[in-house]
Amino acid sequence: MILRLQFKVMRLRLLLRRFSSLNISKTKAMNSEKCYFRYIQKEETVDITFLYKIKDSVRQFNFSRKPTETLQNVFVRIATNIQKAIKKADKKKAKEGLNDIEIKLVNVHNDISEQSSCLDLFNTKEPIHLKFGDQMFRAVFNAPWVVNINLPQSILMGFPVYPDHLALQYASKETSLFKWYTGFDKNEKGNEMSPFHIKWELVGESYTYTPTAQDVGKKLKIECIPGNGETTGPTVEAISKNVVEAGPGKCPFETRHMFTASKLTNNRFRCVTYNILADLYCDSDHTREVLYPYCPPYALSIDYRKQLILKELTGYNADILCLQEVDAKIFNHYLQPLLQENGLHGVFYKKGKEVAEGLALFYRMDRFRILGEEKALIAEVIQTKPYLQEVWNNVKENNKLTERLLDRSTVASATFLQPIENPNEILLVGNTHLYFHPDADHIRLIQGGILIYWLNDVRNTLKNKFPGKRISVIVCGDFNSDPLAGIYKLFTTGSAPNSLPDWKSNLDEAISHLSLNQETILASACGTPPCTNYTAGFAGCLDYIYYEKACFQVVQVVPLPSLEEIQAYTALPSIVFPSDHIALVADLEFSHH
Repeated sequence: MILRLQFKVMRLRLLLRRFSSLNISKTKAMNSEKCYFRYIQKEETVDITFLYKIKDSVRQFNFSRKPTETLQNVFVRIATNIQKAIKKADKKKAKEGLNDIEIKLVNVHNDISEQSSCLDLFNTKEPIHLKFGDQMFRAVFNAPWVVNINLPQSILMGFPVYPDHLALQYASKETSLFKWYTGFDKNEKGNEMSPFHIKWELVGESYTYTPTAQDVGKKLKIECIPGNGETTGPTVEAISKNVVEAGPGKCPFETRHMFTASKLTNNRFRCVTYNILADLYCDSDHTREVLYPYCPPYALSIDYRKQLILKELTGYNADILCLQEVDAKIFNHYLQPLLQENGLHGVFYKKGKEVAEGLALFYRMDRFRILGEEKALIAEVIQTKPYLQEVWNNVKENNKLTERLLDRSTVASATFLQPIENPNEILLVGNTHLYFHPDADHIRLIQGGILIYWLNDVRNTLKNKFPGKRISVIVCGDFNSDPLAGIYKLFTTGSAPNSLPDWKSNLDEAISHLSLNQETILASACGTPPCTNYTAGFAGCLDYIYYEKACFQVVQVVPLPSLEEIQAYTALPSIVFPSDHIALVADLEFSHH
């Protein structure tokens, strides 16, 4: 009995969650006098929604019933709920007694009766009308629908805002309409007004909106009219919980945007690598109080940081974006939707184990087409690939070393991009985020060796698959290694000899007879700046855009922020830097064959 009750409570919560953020606009005439029926096959429910006028107000009713339930039972439930609402709204009538609300089908073919099931309604070809008391409704089936829409907690002047967690059914974002409104939610006396009484002013008609100085202190409202190219569904609206804020002012990345104001063409393309600092690691007391105590808690919130991240990324006008520490939910709900609006398509590569963050690569769709991609879990690859047999043989006897190495969730990605303007070229773009621990230079060097060996093997496969094409390598990421480390030597000289101090960074796990050698000679596009990561406890160059020297020239390196800008708020992250890392931006050009 208790289990059954718990199940009912859980189901009720799920139903409430599905309807909680769905607010059909009560002021739009297109939403009235219609009763919407939706068959949710996956959940085996029929959802019913309509607006009903009670006294001087309009109320939204939502029901979720089983497809097999008779219309008679459904009508009884609807009538009961309408009567309860009328009783609550009109105390006088409640005392005098209410007449029963009668619900019936009107102008319906004989084969549909009140004994028919909910699902039977969907099979009729004739228009169906229903009478709820003295109000008439036209039944609408499986109309384009907004399942979920809301606005973020933090909305900043000058930073693009867009619908959070937008979910549509029988509709697409591209064929739906969006309208933005602003309005003061307080009257002349400073008292809060209901959304119905706010004087809303239309300020935008696109998927995104960038609040202006005139919007500061106002609430923001979005309306969505879902469509599928043939028809539209009911207008749904969401109102921000908080007002538009002034924001942090000009951010250092906006100065960097002066160097990336125009997009590149022909033989040139712009590449960005950026560790955006996962929300997974930010949303904790330890982060707020120990790691970044100098950063205000609101500026560590992903709701705040994502606005800066997205404005920064879009302003670079990049052709290829390699991101690290990307939460899966951030990729799905924020990065992918907004960057797609800016012409970039993304691929996500989750880390191993149960870690909910990983790597993301975005490429400009009008400049590249994707030919394929691969992902490698570093801990798996070393044990299974023949070309890594020698490396594995040198480390497998050291139990402490192998335990630490194989326990890592480190992932690497390889994305194969063909430039539309240069179809004889194929870019093999690697991306990774290596192990961070201070005493793990040896682990990182092994991981870096596995990465470059793996990419070289992938390249050989691509050469066989695409004969006649030049396959060029770019490797981006947060390598957690400075320019004096073995990885930099391995990538830029092709060799990491067994005499390197990296092999002995932890004496219990020391490696004595292993040298790494590889044939793809790389260079660092942005050189070796003093720091790409700057916190109160550490500053160093950890991030790189490595490119194959034989295939590219560097045309431009976007200058990094000055030390004064970085230290203006002590360290990173801050109210103007959304991550503890700094994005690297470089323009590359294909060299002649």
